Amino acid sequence: MAYNAVQMADWQISEEAEKNMPTPDQWREKLGLKKDEMLPMGRLAKLDFLKIINRLKDRPDGKYIEVTAITPTPLGEGKSTTSVGLMEGLGMRGKNVGGALRQPSGGPTMNVKGTAAGGGNSLLIPMTEFSLGLTGDINDIMNAHNLAMVALTARMQHERNYNDEQLARLTGMRRLDVDPTRVEMGWIIDFCAQALRNIVIGLGGRTDGFVMQSKFGIAVGSELMAILAVATDLADLKERINNITVAFDKSGKPVTCRDLEVGNAMAAFMRNTINPTLMCTAEYQPCFVHAGPFANIAVGQSSIIADRVGLKCFDYHVTESGFAADIGFEKFWNVKCRFSGLKPHVSVLTATIRALKMHGGGPKVVAGKALDDAYTKENLALVETGVENMVHMIKVIRKAGINPVVCVNRFYTDTDAEVAIVKKAAEAAGARCAESKHWEKGGEGALEFADAVIDACNESNDFKFLYPLEMKLRDRVDTIAKEVYGADGVDWSPEATAKAEMLEKDPKYADFATMMVKTHLSLTHDPVKKGVPKNWRLPIRDVLIYSGAKFLCPCAGTISLMPGTSSNPAFRRIDVDVNTGKVSGLF
Repeated sequence: MAYNAVQMADWQISEEAEKNMPTPDQWREKLGLKKDEMLPMGRLAKLDFLKIINRLKDRPDGKYIEVTAITPTPLGEGKSTTSVGLMEGLGMRGKNVGGALRQPSGGPTMNVKGTAAGGGNSLLIPMTEFSLGLTGDINDIMNAHNLAMVALTARMQHERNYNDEQLARLTGMRRLDVDPTRVEMGWIIDFCAQALRNIVIGLGGRTDGFVMQSKFGIAVGSELMAILAVATDLADLKERINNITVAFDKSGKPVTCRDLEVGNAMAAFMRNTINPTLMCTAEYQPCFVHAGPFANIAVGQSSIIADRVGLKCFDYHVTESGFAADIGFEKFWNVKCRFSGLKPHVSVLTATIRALKMHGGGPKVVAGKALDDAYTKENLALVETGVENMVHMIKVIRKAGINPVVCVNRFYTDTDAEVAIVKKAAEAAGARCAESKHWEKGGEGALEFADAVIDACNESNDFKFLYPLEMKLRDRVDTIAKEVYGADGVDWSPEATAKAEMLEKDPKYADFATMMVKTHLSLTHDPVKKGVPKNWRLPIRDVLIYSGAKFLCPCAGTISLMPGTSSNPAFRRIDVDVNTGKVSGLF
């Protein structure tokens, strides 16, 4: 049943759809799971992934479908909506379909972007649980991450207060001699709290900690979240956590969670995060929610574990990559698929008329403010110019050996003439193209889109990575900058050059993934530059080392690990009924 998405808020649609949502027992029967493979948690359930994987290990994998997008406006272009709409459309065609999406951060949910549950009739339910903590994974990550900082700062205090003999006698610890100017980690909180970006801790007396500069980042930017997205099981998670570099000592040697003797306790906090949470679309197709790393500062994918389970449970498994194809798809392509060994059958490129108009020179789009009339009234000239960005992303996906399906995520204000321009340009670039009205009509509005994806899945592809694992770090960055972003080359700062040279010489970093850190609002490092900029170079100012996740993260431009809350945040409109406990105002 499709609800009136124009008149109803997303939380109202979710509330109606939840009335017929399957119970955990009904899901177990529908998915063919054993009783001990589901771990009920209120209206939801986690899945014991290892038991499911081991039982179904001989079952052939289903079709693997990745969803990405063109360069978005600050409002986003509906990758989650498109992913859910595709599940609903395939479900309407009678297919055994499911998917995997990321867990949303409380920061955007309470700010201007809102939750990541999709929208309209293309919605993940129950929306309240999804938006407000779900089954506790982000909470567990915050506790584990901040425990590492507690261990570090307490250790620094005790080492300052005691000599070597006293330290060994009173605490049983050896001196780590941490350099307070080279602490890599900070604290985390799951809100957009710009006041915590730069802080001083340890003020007071000798028993009040170690005085030094510190910082907060947003929870989903934690290396622990990145680790959850790529871990294969609890043992792998525990090993990666112990390998996290928290700081460096005064001789330049890494100080890890293992050195601080805190990694095992962190893994204990995260023991339940390893299992995906089962949710569903508003039309009751199953969807796993697991991990939630940002794509401009991390891997931007739901977990490898969720995809492995989905490919065994479903004939068609849909997974979403964060932000645009230059970031999310590139990391799916060259990092996630390399780590998992899985190969996609097709990639979906989400496009909206409003984003193409922006790339064509339309007025500035500002989150939290009403769209200019140019975006809600027909303007063929802006669309004609803006399709260049879409064509660029089609070419990026084709470099992976995949022929993409372009989905025009159609708003009810878009016109047939505008959509026709997009279809013509996509097909000329060698891609299938289908419009979809899943936001307005659910699965019924996504049938053309679903049929295009089915056809694409039945074709063979020649999937290949962009670069070999043996390629040096700076050569990888140069390749990504030129082949994916369209840059003329890369300019490394002296500090980044020195760090890259060190990393390239050390064999322990040879198999680390290259995880680019870049704005999602442009193909370049500058969020203001739209379309497909020409004659520019990519500046790299630093390389972050995520030794647990095994990522080397070259930083292009200035990226903050702590977003800020706007002047008109969403939390002003969110409320709870004191009689029923129902939450309103989520979007």
